[in-house]
Amino acid sequence: MSIKILICDDDKLIRESLKILLPLDSEIEVVAEASNGNEAIEMCNTKEIDVALIDIRMPELNGVEAVKEIAHRSNTKCLILTTFDEEIYVNEALKCGAKGYILKNNSPEQIIHAIKSVYNDTIVMNENILDKIKGKDCEPEISKYKFTERELDIIKAISEGLSNKEISGKLFISQGTVRNYITTILDKTDLKHRTQIAINYLKGKL
Repeated sequence: MSIKILICDDDKLIRESLKILLPLDSEIEVVAEASNGNEAIEMCNTKEIDVALIDIRMPELNGVEAVKEIAHRSNTKCLILTTFDEEIYVNEALKCGAKGYILKNNSPEQIIHAIKSVYNDTIVMNENILDKIKGKDCEPEISKYKFTERELDIIKAISEGLSNKEISGKLFISQGTVRNYITTILDKTDLKHRTQIAINYLKGKL
C-alpha cells in the first residue's frame, strides 16, 4: 500500500520537482497538488490523502491556517516543508496540528524519510528547528504535574520522536498501555495531542 501525498506550495517548480522525486520511492504516491491553503483544504476533504506536504507562506491562505483546518476536518497528517524556520511559524504550525516541520534544503531521501515517519505517527523536525524551540539551559519542571516515573519515560520517548510501537518495544509494555499513558499525560497537562507533549517538554514546560 502506497502513502498518498498532497504537495501544497505556491512555487510550481517546487511542486513539479517533488512530483518527480518523491515517487522514486515505491511507497510514495503523489495524488494531488495545491498552490495555496484553500486548495489544500479542499483536496484533503475530497480525496484520500495520507500526508500533506505544506509550505508556510502562500497566497489566499497560509500553511498554518491550512494545517489547522485539515487537522480538524480530515485524517490527513500535515508535514510542513518550507524555507522559513522562525520560531513563531514552528510553534503556530505545531499548535495547529502539524506532525512535523522540516526545511526544503533537506535531500529528497530525507524528505521521504520524514513523510514515512509522519505517516507512522512519529514527530519529525530538523535539529536546528528543535534547537530554536527548545531554548538554552531549559530543565523540565517535572514537579508541576506530578508525573510518575513511567509517565516521564513516555514523555521523554515522545520527545525523541518515537512512535507508540517503538515506545512499546523500548519500555517493554503493550501499545495499548502506551496509549493509556499518553491519554493520562494529556489529561494532566490539558494538551491536545502528542506533538504538544514533545514541544512542551523540549521547551522545559513539562
